[in-house]
Amino acid sequence: MEGADGAGEPVRQFGCASFNQDSTSLVLGTRSGYKLFSLTSVEKLDCIHESANTPDVYIVERLFSSSLVVVVCAAMPQRMNIYHFKKGTEICNYSYPNKILAIKLNRQRLVVFLEESIYVHNIKDMKLLKTLLNTPSNPSGLSALSTNHSSSYLAYPGSVLSGDIIVHDTNNLSTVAMIPAHDSPLAALAFNASATKLASASERGTVIRVFSIPEGERLFEFRRGMKRYVDISSLSFSADGQFLCASSNTETVHIFKLEQVGPRGEDEAATWTGYMGKMFSAASSYLPNPVSGMMSQDRAFATVHLFSSGQRNICTLVTIQRLLRLLVATTDGQLFIYNVDPQDGGECQLACEHRLIGVDENHRGGTKSEEGQLTQKTRSSPSYAETAALPASGQATATLTGYSEDGGAKKGEVIPEHEFAAGPVCLDDMNEFPPIGWCRSRTGGGQE
Repeated sequence: MEGADGAGEPVRQFGCASFNQDSTSLVLGTRSGYKLFSLTSVEKLDCIHESANTPDVYIVERLFSSSLVVVVCAAMPQRMNIYHFKKGTEICNYSYPNKILAIKLNRQRLVVFLEESIYVHNIKDMKLLKTLLNTPSNPSGLSALSTNHSSSYLAYPGSVLSGDIIVHDTNNLSTVAMIPAHDSPLAALAFNASATKLASASERGTVIRVFSIPEGERLFEFRRGMKRYVDISSLSFSADGQFLCASSNTETVHIFKLEQVGPRGEDEAATWTGYMGKMFSAASSYLPNPVSGMMSQDRAFATVHLFSSGQRNICTLVTIQRLLRLLVATTDGQLFIYNVDPQDGGECQLACEHRLIGVDENHRGGTKSEEGQLTQKTRSSPSYAETAALPASGQATATLTGYSEDGGAKKGEVIPEHEFAAGPVCLDDMNEFPPIGWCRSRTGGGQE
């Protein structure tokens, strides 16, 4: 998530923001590093970690409630650094032939997105399992990765002209579905926690659809509004999968309820609402498909009206202190927490507002020498899984391609240092997940 600079537009407060996979923490990429906040309380926002060693962070992701964070900075946009923030050490780093646009991770996989290629790594030892080359141009790195324990589905755009979705099983390393979700190119994607549903929105931003996974059948269709071109920036399911929230560049955040409407009973049919529903249902069979579709779409179950519009934000639904809350992080550096009524919906009430970043940090000054020192700190000594074979000419050659599915490199290709590791990272201890200790490599370049 990035803000904008310019007249009439919000000033960028930070480079990016992301909620972790279960929305228990929020991490921000700033001009001087990154900050990590705990989201276990409404009234108090605890900053549990702050790093000022990497300038202009534009990608930062945390793996659940572990100590693992993945960082990419503007100074080295082709390099991914993985840190153990509690120990203050770098676990490994990896370089790619072009700029990294997005990174997604779960307990099985770490996936890196370039504009026209995708790299799937085994998170236990960072072995490259598969490279998807010549994928449709995806300049924003739009993607979604499921987060439950038993499956690991990846969704990404299948076309630059329409809203097709490719669903790839990153455990079995095979494509399982191609979903023709929208007529216009995609703008947002999100899996539910159990990886049985996938929500999508297109660049038009008026309709949000939910599909079954892996079958790809359409389950729900929600109408966000009547404006033709609305930039939907975020989709997120609640942990139980009953609700779906959507934020955009308008001042309204919508929450939809995913419930199957069964056959109408006699009592419901006797009411005016039931009667009109039956009339509309009967009439829809005689109407053109677009009109019939609009009549069958559900409206928002609950809404939030932000104080301003025109800025990009991200939203999530999470239970905090036993109540369902909607969290919205905005590009002007604020986090809004709203109470959601799961029974009656309606307008959500603001519970608390937090300032994520101060003015001093946003307008952080410094001489060229100070900036130079910061840049220099990002270049650490060769680490456990550093890849050192990018072509000197800067050509977009896939230097990490050509691996077999067991992680080995084909003959004549460069083998990264991690291929010589004596063993994988320990991931069995769920209390400190993931790495609490890394085996030394056989070349002696590993670290603990």
